[in-house]
Amino acid sequence: MSERNWTRREVLKAAGAVLALPCFLPREALGLGGRPGANEQVKVCVIGLGGRANGVVADCRQLSAMRIVGVADCFKPRVGSFIKQQDVEKKWKGYEDFRKMIEEQKPDGVLIETTTHARAWITIIAMQMGCDVYIEKPMSLSIAEGRHMVAAARKYDRVTQVGTQQRSTPMNNWASDLVKSGAIGKVHTVLAPNFVGPKKWTGQPAAPMPEGASDGWWEIWTNQAELRPYHPQLHYGWAMWDDYDGGGECFGVSGWGTHSYDQVNRGLGTDETGPVSILLEEEVKVSNTGKFVTARGKEDTGADYHAMAKQVVGPRAKMIMTFASGVEMKCHLDGDVGPGLGAIFIGDKGSIEINRNSISSDPPEIITGAGSPVPAAMRGTPLHVQNWLECIQSRETCTADIEYGQRSSTLCYLVNIVREVAKAGETLHWDPKKERFTDSEAGNKLLARERRKGWELPALA
Repeated sequence: MSERNWTRREVLKAAGAVLALPCFLPREALGLGGRPGANEQVKVCVIGLGGRANGVVADCRQLSAMRIVGVADCFKPRVGSFIKQQDVEKKWKGYEDFRKMIEEQKPDGVLIETTTHARAWITIIAMQMGCDVYIEKPMSLSIAEGRHMVAAARKYDRVTQVGTQQRSTPMNNWASDLVKSGAIGKVHTVLAPNFVGPKKWTGQPAAPMPEGASDGWWEIWTNQAELRPYHPQLHYGWAMWDDYDGGGECFGVSGWGTHSYDQVNRGLGTDETGPVSILLEEEVKVSNTGKFVTARGKEDTGADYHAMAKQVVGPRAKMIMTFASGVEMKCHLDGDVGPGLGAIFIGDKGSIEINRNSISSDPPEIITGAGSPVPAAMRGTPLHVQNWLECIQSRETCTADIEYGQRSSTLCYLVNIVREVAKAGETLHWDPKKERFTDSEAGNKLLARERRKGWELPALA
């Protein structure tokens, strides 16, 4: 059910050939055909077949506008098992190399559900091969990497959607617009969670390679990161470790934090900018995410998620990010209280708490007036993918365009960087236009990652 795996030499040779293509030409010149019309199905391939891909594809079965034609994963056992589980009609073709899949299937777009550390490299190659992209969040492993992805999307005119699906939830957008329209007066404070950062990997003895994998797959999986001996905690638990993600578990900086901070940007209208200063209020310490003794009750929009954060332990420290408007985002909330996937917006006339498909306010009448929406019956992910499919046809900007994804991911990595280089009580200053610290060279050194030779980001030729 899957094509053979290429050796690393073949993979890199093919990558070079792909990058040599005249990618500025129309799709027709690249052999990918024209764009789908308004009444045509959008041909989609899936790259990365782990747990998140299973969830996304299962959620999106109801979308008649999408037709999946191929799936790919460098770990061969996942290809067959994914097709067996998801492909009811057994029509999908499986691959171990996503470029061969794109070349053969000529999709309009690709769902990129890979590990974070491989996401930018795969995304840019897919763009250069003519595909519009749906990019799982966080969309990159570093701030500099994300900016390169934005530049690629603009250069090749690709429709992009980053997987912060709350932007496609009607209730979230309605409440965000209330904040922006002055329903709570002038906003002065946003309360956001104090998320857990990633852990540092320490050397472990090599574990046996899993059965069924092709030769060289671990080198391909490792991508830009240091090539370490195989270990299942890396393979299956990569989101916990600094070299592969920014804290991707639940109540993690880049796991839930991407959603929460994107909600902040949506509510404040800071979609294309960022803070101007970050104060580290206390020393970084390893701790659990709350006491989990009492909850606030029905008005707590995050009550359904508190149990998910209960077992999460990791490095944390409170901080305050200040925007040019003077609004302070206080990263203070624990995992047993408040909107772990959203934020609380406080103005001089009241407050609104926005979480996933759930809102509350003080006073309550702020959200009980005419036009107040009920929670969406459809989950956020299919709504989000549907918006991407529609924009592939219309060529309009998606609700979570790659620039918005860059800004929410940047907030996550600013949390990690400031915790790494600042002292308790120290304020670092950030230039959101240049995306650099103005007073911390140590911080600027962490804006990019050193990539392993042979896995550099593709040049935008």
